[in-house]
Amino acid sequence: MTLPQIATREQWLIARKELLAKEKQLTRAIDAVNADRRRLPMVAIDKPYRFEGAQGQVGLREMFGGCRQLIVQHVMWLFDSDTGCLSCSASLDEMSPGMLAHLRARDTAFVVVSRGPFASIEKYRLSKGWTMPWFSSFGSDFNYDFHVTLDESVRPVEYNYRSQAELEAAGLTLVEPGKSSEQPGISCFLREQDDIFHTYSTFARGADHLGGAYAFLDLTALGRQEEWEEPKGRVATAWSAVPDFTG
Repeated sequence: MTLPQIATREQWLIARKELLAKEKQLTRAIDAVNADRRRLPMVAIDKPYRFEGAQGQVGLREMFGGCRQLIVQHVMWLFDSDTGCLSCSASLDEMSPGMLAHLRARDTAFVVVSRGPFASIEKYRLSKGWTMPWFSSFGSDFNYDFHVTLDESVRPVEYNYRSQAELEAAGLTLVEPGKSSEQPGISCFLREQDDIFHTYSTFARGADHLGGAYAFLDLTALGRQEEWEEPKGRVATAWSAVPDFTG
């Protein structure tokens, strides 16, 4: 096992200031990317999607709850076990009532959407003690249109803005022939009076920085303790890159 080099406080301070300069560059780069994200064009939502929630059938507009913005977390539903996936569930564990209230204070609602049956979704949500609204998109095109349910019999396979051929060329097999696959993601919407627009979606590692635990672990000497990270050998047994925090 390798650990950081031992140094004096003076040596550490020199190295820390060198890293600070890089961190400031990164902060400015993130600010620039965030600004470009806000400059993205938006697409009108014309399809009358219907969802099932605690109050019965609703449309996308009702999910805003009076807010101007809506963030949807697409959570993978595991039909075999009739539960949400462990990695998605780990991120939902970090969505505290305080976080939801802070988002709403900035005119932004947060909801969860899965393709599972609502009765199962609600049972699972209550078992976890979560307070965020969770809706079922079962029977609608929503998951397929936003590329978090992959099924070539319904839509050409696309995930993270890559076609099936591009995914395979990258060594990624997300859905087997003749089958369907659930995938995670985040989508953002804007309401302008009665009109709703899709402004942004991110998938795969594009969403991992939103998890509170990852953001804090990235500050530490051991990091996320996952196999892909550099430098190698910081922990005796590295985790796989699956953020379920269950082991």
